[in-house]
Amino acid sequence: VQLVESGGGLVQPGGSLRLSCAASGISRSMDTMAWHRQTPDKQRELVAVATGGVSTNYADSVKGRFTISRDNGKNLVYLQMNNLKPEDTAVYYCNARLDLMNFWGQGTQVTVSA
Repeated sequence: VQLVESGGGLVQPGGSLRLSCAASGISRSMDTMAWHRQTPDKQRELVAVATGGVSTNYADSVKGRFTISRDNGKNLVYLQMNNLKPEDTAVYYCNARLDLMNFWGQGTQVTVSA
């Protein structure tokens, strides 16, 4: 199974970015798909998670600004990030879980700076 992220980059404070992640190499729909982020001085943290149904959950720091969505049939997950802040700067990782298996993407850099 391979997870490939795209959509990171440099954006000014208040701007928006949309991250995408595609899981390939598996025919079943993932149980959960999520986005995590990490900075050099912090542990990796959960940003948002979406189950196979309609349930989603967000870190308090991004509620109201970020939206996670899934295309279950294609094992795609997106993260729409609005009103970005400098503290959102991090490497963002896609994560997918199926049964007891846990998969990670390679990460995509998001930098929020004027």
